[in-house]
Parts: sequence; C-alpha cells; structure tokens
Amino acid sequence: MSITTPREALAKFPVARRFMVGFEGTTLPRETRELLKHGLAGVAVYARNFNNVEELTRLLSEIRSAASGRVLIGMDQEGGTRFSLPAPFTQWPSPAELGALDDENGVRAVARAMGRELSAIGCNLNFAPMLDLHLNQASPVTQVRSFGADHALVGRMGAAFLGGLAESGVLGCAKHFPGHGDTFVDPHKNLPVFQGTAERLEQMELVPFAAAIAAGVATIMTAHILLPKIDAEFPASLSRTMLTDTLRERMKFQGLILADDLGMGAIAKHYAPGKAAVATFAAGTDIAMICHDATQIAPAMEATARAVEEGKLSLEEWIASGERINRALASIKSSKNSSLDVVGCAEHQALSSRLRENIAPAN
Repeated sequence: MSITTPREALAKFPVARRFMVGFEGTTLPRETRELLKHGLAGVAVYARNFNNVEELTRLLSEIRSAASGRVLIGMDQEGGTRFSLPAPFTQWPSPAELGALDDENGVRAVARAMGRELSAIGCNLNFAPMLDLHLNQASPVTQVRSFGADHALVGRMGAAFLGGLAESGVLGCAKHFPGHGDTFVDPHKNLPVFQGTAERLEQMELVPFAAAIAAGVATIMTAHILLPKIDAEFPASLSRTMLTDTLRERMKFQGLILADDLGMGAIAKHYAPGKAAVATFAAGTDIAMICHDATQIAPAMEATARAVEEGKLSLEEWIASGERINRALASIKSSKNSSLDVVGCAEHQALSSRLRENIAPAN
C-alpha cells in the first residue's frame, strides 16, 4: 500500500528515526531510552560518557538493548587527534602524519585495526575519515586532522581508510562535506564562510568526497559553512543546492547524509533548533545530529513532526530517507562475538610503532 498522507509517513518512519543524539554522563538517560524505543536512528558517544573500556562496552550494550531494533552507535576515532579514543585503545599516528607517509596500505591497515577495536566495544559507526583539505595553515579545524592539502592525496587516503573500516564491519563517515579547510573559523563556535566558486569546489574540495563515494562510503557528514557564491542564504548543512542538487543528484551519493551537530555555534547562533532541523531535512539530510544540548532535541523533533503534517517536508523524500536509514541499519554487522582483548593489542601497537618509525620528525 502506497503512503499518501503525513500520518502514514510518520507511522512508518517516526520522527525519532531521523535523529542521532548524544547525552551527558556515563549512564543512559531516561529520555534517550524513550527515543530508542521509538525508533531513534542513532546515538553518538563521547569521552564524557565513559571512564574505562569496560564501562564503555556496557553502555553501548545498554544502548542496543534499549533500542526497538538496530541502532547506529557512532564515535570519533580519527587517530592522533583530540577526536580520538584514549588508551588503552591503540594510539595511532594522526591523519596528517599518515598523509605525509602517502602509504595507502598503511592507512588501510590502521583503519582496519581501528574498526576491530570499535567493533569489539559495540560501536558500528566511526565519524571518520575527515576529508577537509588543509589549505589554510592556520585553520583550527584541519590542523593534524587532515591528510593534507593535495586533493588527490586526500582522496586516496580517505578511500583507503574507508576500505579498512569496511573490512572490519564498521561504517565509515566522510566529513565535512563540502570541506572547510580554507576557512579561519571553528564551526563549533561560529559560522565559517568560504568565498570559493562552484568551479573551485569541483576542482579541489569535492575531489576527496568523490573518491569516498566511489569507494562506497556509507555516510557523509555535512559542514556548517556558508558558501555565498553558491548559496548565499543557507550554510551547506541546510542548503538544498549543496545536499540534494550537488551531493545527491550530481555526485550520485546513495548513502546517508548526516547533518553535523545542529547545536554547534555555527548553526545555533543563527537558527532555533526547530527551524534548523526542518531546514536541514528540507535540504536533503537523512539524519540530524543533536549531541551536546539535550534541551534542543524535543523542539527539533516537534517542529519536524509539524513540518511533515503541514506539508512543508516532501512525503516522498521522507519515505526515501527512512528507507535509506533502514538499509544502513540492516547492513550493520553484529559484534557480539568480539573480544575486548583486541583493544590495544600487541599486533595493533606494533603496527602503530612501525608507521611512526617512518614519519619524519617535524622541523
């Protein structure tokens, strides 16, 4: 039976299915449990949520048990940056160091090992690799975290990283589309502005993302960045020009589009939670992240439900997004037989040491 009314659309794919949330503390809040029962797409877990590996593993098991079905559990494990997991997880060279080595096999091996450790604790989504080009040497976003400034090299490294994660059964997430390596502002605080043209993006910033799509990347996270020469009204994460016209239609990306945390200053200083959520879904986002301010979750979800009911969001696109999310969830591999012994194991430590031996010391 075809879905023709907002009520039918929301019954099949409830609003919670379109969100990924975070929480404070080391125990799963009641509110998050309720959202999981109602089909929440995913939970983002951060360093603030655990004190040791055993506690983290129990928490992720609790998240899975509370969910009505499969659920995305995402963490930042870039390696060698502040967006990485602490010891006893293996401490890896940074993306900048790996990019300087220009060793695709090494990057693939690192990502495969990362994925094994993530899978062991029950994490199925790594918010990596970062594909922003390190073009502005003063950029607060790309220092250490980027594979480099050369778009072809970053594309190769990113594809290799995604291949390694896939071999371990963990979903990868290319970020931050369309790239904000040539800006001066940290989007956690304010809205960066990129003055380049669409032609410039095509020739440089979008090249690594095209490589990631060719490599079968499962998810792409958007950047909170304004591109006035392309869309003067909306930041990329709220821009239909960038997400639907460019990423979905022109670049043929068929996976999940994730809007980076809508609570970041780049968005929150300009849009109320509900307006931001509706705008990002109208632009083509599949899953909106709200990870650092729980008070924004309810108004964002309520505004989204109203937008569907009032016809402000396309029912056809709502269904298409819901189906993409379900396909991604169905692709998640079970980690119930994994052993924590792999976390920081001798094999992974040896790999990290071998790679570091080849890294030239900074001048």
